[in-house]
Amino acid sequence: MAQDSWPSPAHNSRAVTDVEYEQLAARFSDDGVDGDPSMPAVVTAGAGLTVTIAADVQGSLRGHAWTSGASPVTLTIAANTAGQTRTDRVVLRLDRSDWTVRAVVKQGTPGAGPPTLVTGAGFGTYEALLANVTVLNGASSVTVTRGERYVGARIRPCTSQPNTDPNPRFGDVTWEVDTKRLRIDVGSSKQNIYSDSGVIGINASVLSWSNEVESVLQERNGSVHLRLGSFRRLVSNLAAGDESRLPVLIPSAYRHPTRDQYGGAIVGGTACRFIVHAASTNRAGQVWLVNHPNISAGASLLPLSGQSWAVD
Repeated sequence: MAQDSWPSPAHNSRAVTDVEYEQLAARFSDDGVDGDPSMPAVVTAGAGLTVTIAADVQGSLRGHAWTSGASPVTLTIAANTAGQTRTDRVVLRLDRSDWTVRAVVKQGTPGAGPPTLVTGAGFGTYEALLANVTVLNGASSVTVTRGERYVGARIRPCTSQPNTDPNPRFGDVTWEVDTKRLRIDVGSSKQNIYSDSGVIGINASVLSWSNEVESVLQERNGSVHLRLGSFRRLVSNLAAGDESRLPVLIPSAYRHPTRDQYGGAIVGGTACRFIVHAASTNRAGQVWLVNHPNISAGASLLPLSGQSWAVD
């Protein structure tokens, strides 16, 4: 078979069949309904052996738009007298015999669990789940477990500048081209899916300490991992009761917003404690030695294992 494409003047004078449309449009959007799980259920239990499809629900299946209409839709559930529990499914079904999409009940087999959805290409039908319906033996009512699939968002390129999208949508995924971060909108904020700062040196200059081994951090996927190097005391002895700033500074993007971090170190065989200060403090991003013995000039301070914290 020769190569072909459509729509085009060379293909059937730009006319497109229903089959060709489905092939073209099936990935225009995901299969399911518009919205997100915070919205009311599409399917709820109705009176007796019925379920109700909510009004004004929009959806898409294999590129074919669907709406439930301006009024709720009632679907009948078959009685169950088989002696075992039956699980039915309410599905969106594309019927390729007439190319319509409708919400319908797909009846299960008692004792066999929910029926399998039809998802093949070609002819016949195609289905997407809206809800599972539990029908007990001899029941006069049903229990509905929601199971809507939602039409997802595409990945949108953007920058990290605030307000680049004044109307963010729940579930939107963005790729920040300047920061190389993949982020998702969770409703109240955006959170990282993927990010990697690479190794960042954080040495700073203070009068009383020198850096013997470089201090570094790396942020990955919203977590900062800090490895302090080693430090040598300069100029004068440090009394046990005095706090002292160490020669490092955490960059603003990698400071915990509200919580200080605590770490241990050794000097002259004695344990010490230091604090990595949060962004909300007046020592934001600074690292201070707070619990220690008397430290003589020339002594080395050796931090123990690294610290990590969330920034996003």
